[in-house]
Amino acid sequence: MSKVALIVLADTETHADLGRSYNALVTAKECMEAGDDVRLIFDGAGTKWPGVFADPNHQAHQAYEAVTTVVAGTCQFCAKQFEAEESSRQADVPLLDEYEGHPSLRSLISKGYQVLTF
Repeated sequence: MSKVALIVLADTETHADLGRSYNALVTAKECMEAGDDVRLIFDGAGTKWPGVFADPNHQAHQAYEAVTTVVAGTCQFCAKQFEAEESSRQADVPLLDEYEGHPSLRSLISKGYQVLTF
């Protein structure tokens, strides 16, 4: 069993951004199906995605729903900066503030997680 942390940094503005974030969802699903320990974290401009993906009419909604059990959260500091705090809360995604308002990537690394960014 692998330990994988997927960090979505992509913004919500372009088709390429959607592609990167969707790739993170697919990777999370693949790892889940393999029995891996998976954490999906939204950081930077990526903090806007939980609110977008939570919309049942969004084209990636089903892919997101398939991996919600491994969504660890969204960066509290970045969610505030990108005005995504409320949409994260509405999507039931916790705000992470483990290190100076951010998720602790070092903590994940020290626990043996492979960190992949999208």
